[in-house]
Amino acid sequence: MTKPMDDDGTAIVVCADDYGLSMGVCDAIERLIAQRRLSATGAMTGMAGWRARAGDFRALIRQHPADVGLHFTLTGQRPLTLARGLARDGRLPEIGSLILRAFAGTLPRAAIHDELRAQLDAFEDEWGAPPDFLDGHQHAHGLPGIREIVVEELSRRYGGRDVWLRNCREPAAWARRRGHGWRKALLIGTLTAGTARRAATAGIATNDSFRGLYDFGPEPGFRTVFRAALQGPGERVLVHCHPGTVDEELRRLDPLLEPREHELAYLASAECAEDLAAAGVRPARFRETGGR
Repeated sequence: MTKPMDDDGTAIVVCADDYGLSMGVCDAIERLIAQRRLSATGAMTGMAGWRARAGDFRALIRQHPADVGLHFTLTGQRPLTLARGLARDGRLPEIGSLILRAFAGTLPRAAIHDELRAQLDAFEDEWGAPPDFLDGHQHAHGLPGIREIVVEELSRRYGGRDVWLRNCREPAAWARRRGHGWRKALLIGTLTAGTARRAATAGIATNDSFRGLYDFGPEPGFRTVFRAALQGPGERVLVHCHPGTVDEELRRLDPLLEPREHELAYLASAECAEDLAAAGVRPARFRETGGR
């Protein structure tokens, strides 16, 4: 693990995906940031929830500092642009289709670039500042043909600023050592290989350990997954999660439901605080991690 930053433990990033997806997801993430159980979240800026909540959320972040980034969305939802050659009937493709096209080299580059710019514009319009980082819904930002566009646009738009990029790959031995979700970690790491290297070439920082993956089933339970995610090597550790409260809005928009409530219940609990303390770690912003 990284060296201790202070008496509260070693700094790691604990990041919730999907802010803005629904009111129940926003409520959960805001609660956990106020509790200091989360230190980052990625916003889906094409969703109505982002526009409805960003102003109050900005006030919360001033009181409880955390990294807020763009959760670049290319799957399952409605695009902000026409997304010609990518969206069908006004909806972005499912992740399986996107992966096949990425590796076949048939993704519409111009459409992806336009959608990225539109989602970044939507972030800045509501937030009044650049995002602290960028990651991707269902990790799509790391796919071939997409990661190049992402790094190019971040460099062009924010060159010289301290904007970081999620790296979904880590050494296989690290993932296997945790035991939980390691097959999924190897698959996603393989699909997104090359993202960190391309980012480094452009001078964009990335995490070196990516944790929290599991199959969203009831076993072994999220507490077991999270406790394992707090262990192991890495200088810039990122643990990602998906807490939320299930409401009718979420049911209409996304298939991931009950696991969000299980994650919320644990992350808000005294047991989570105990597990963080026992592991000697604390949720922190990315700039606090590693030897930076």
